[in-house]
Amino acid sequence: MTSVLPLWFEIGSMVVLVAILIIDLLLIIRRPHAPSMREASLWVGFYVLLALVFAGAIFLLGDVQHGTEFLAGWLTEYSLSIDNLFVFVLILASFKVPSAYQQRALMIGIVLALVFRGLFILVGAAIIERFIAIFFVFGAWLIWTAWQQIKPGGEDHGGESWIIRQVKKVVPITDRYDGGKLRTTVDGTRMWTPFLLVLVSLGTTDLLFALDSIPAIFGITQSPFIVFTANVFALMGLRQLYFLLGGLLERLEYLKYGIAAILAFIGVKLILHALHENELPFINGGEHVPVPEISTWTSLGFIVAAMAIATIASLVKANREAKAHGERLHLGAAEPHDEA
Repeated sequence: MTSVLPLWFEIGSMVVLVAILIIDLLLIIRRPHAPSMREASLWVGFYVLLALVFAGAIFLLGDVQHGTEFLAGWLTEYSLSIDNLFVFVLILASFKVPSAYQQRALMIGIVLALVFRGLFILVGAAIIERFIAIFFVFGAWLIWTAWQQIKPGGEDHGGESWIIRQVKKVVPITDRYDGGKLRTTVDGTRMWTPFLLVLVSLGTTDLLFALDSIPAIFGITQSPFIVFTANVFALMGLRQLYFLLGGLLERLEYLKYGIAAILAFIGVKLILHALHENELPFINGGEHVPVPEISTWTSLGFIVAAMAIATIASLVKANREAKAHGERLHLGAAEPHDEA
């Protein structure tokens, strides 16, 4: 699959992005803490600006089509990553992770997400090269996922998963944390801390979300480079966004409808594209089906509109409910309450 972007730009971008992620991880390991609102907002702003600068570079070094594909892909992955982040919030609250070590857990979850998505990108790109009809499968999967988002009980993440219950059966785990350590000594016996269960939960969640995010972005672009970088930029700053939004995430009630609309839209786009490029003998005799195709600009406009409407509607409702209870809508992380 040829690219209009210079090879030096693609290689250089990957090196810089990996370096930023490594530096970010080292900072967390050396100085675990819950960032202030100012620190979190500055980091989120920096990563968003970095993504926009990167998009500008693609417009200049590549072309308008690829630049638009990156923006649409980045926004799609960012919206899905916020949904991913909401589940992270539930996991960290469920396991009562001390606030000072939540950043470490979030960063590990983000790294795991990148690993899973990277593997899925390689597999997805290889399949698409050989079997364009896979878009029928991707499209159907996204439409089904969209329905799962909005149907009653479709977003229920409560309770322990089957995997967590199995881990508890075979691994000795203490009830108390020992800082950010995975293992500790209790009465002379080496045991795992609850941090292991947190990482298993985050990894399982990342795997499930990768199954949605990769087909979604392949519905926008078929460039593996743009697919991967859009995912990296969408995950960058996610841990700071967790502390910036804090309890507000739980009040974005209509966010799932915006995400469902985006997934369903891209699912339909994928099926239309598969029909347009059809090679299956049992559909139209193996000939291309003359159906309209949805442009990248249309996709970008729909994604922005869906997320904007869902977010604004959620904030308006949350603000009304807060006023009805004599409260003020709170933006930012809740006060830390470490559990020993």
